[in-house]
Amino acid sequence: MMKRNTLIEWIISPDDQLERVKHAEHAENLWKTATLLIIASFLVYGWMASIGMGSHLISISITDMPNLAYNADKFWFVIGRAIFGLLFALIILFLISYYFYLLTELPFRKILLMQQVVFFVMLIERIIWIPLYTYGGLDWYVSPLSFGIIASYFTDKLWIETFFGSISLFQLWIIFFQAKFILKLSILEKYKVWIAVILLHLISYAIVTLLSYFDNILLDGWF
Repeated sequence: MMKRNTLIEWIISPDDQLERVKHAEHAENLWKTATLLIIASFLVYGWMASIGMGSHLISISITDMPNLAYNADKFWFVIGRAIFGLLFALIILFLISYYFYLLTELPFRKILLMQQVVFFVMLIERIIWIPLYTYGGLDWYVSPLSFGIIASYFTDKLWIETFFGSISLFQLWIIFFQAKFILKLSILEKYKVWIAVILLHLISYAIVTLLSYFDNILLDGWF
C-alpha cells in the first residue's frame, strides 16, 4: 500500500510520487479525498457565482426588473453554478478516470489518484480567477495565464477567445502530468498516450467554447 501523500506533494515533487505509485498496490484515502474535492468544487463555483463571475447576462437586465426578481434570479444562478461545480467534479474525477481506465487498463484507483491531482490543480486555477475578476475585471478566458488574452489582440470573436482562453499554463501542466503519469505506469506506446491525452483536452476545449457561446440559452433555460 502506498503511504498517504497530500495533493500538494504531487505538485511539488511529481516524479517522486510517481515512483511510489508505480510500485504500490494501491493508494489509500481516495474516496475521502474525492469527497473533499467535490465539496470544494461546489463551494468554489458557488463563490465565483456569488461575486458575479459569469452573471453578465443577468446583470444586463437589472434595470428592467424589480430588486426582488433580480435577487431571486441571482440566487438561482448561484445555486445552478454550484451544482454545475459538483457535476464538473464528478465528470473530471470519475468519467475521465473511466476513459483512461479503458484506454490503459491500469488500476482504476491509480487513475482516480491521477485525476484527483488534476482536479486539484484545476481548482487552484479557478481560485486564481477570482482576484483577477474582482480586482482586474478580467473574465476567465482572458486570464494572463491563458492564451485567450493573446487571442483577444487578434480578434473580437468570443468563441475564439474562449477556445484559446481554455488553454492555460495550468492546462499545459495537466496535459504533461497526465501523459507522464500514464507513460510511467502503463505499457502503451508513447504516441498513443499523447494522442489520447491531447485529443481529450481538445474535445474539452471545444465543449467549453460551445457552452460559453450558448451561455445565454443555458441561463434563460436553467437559471
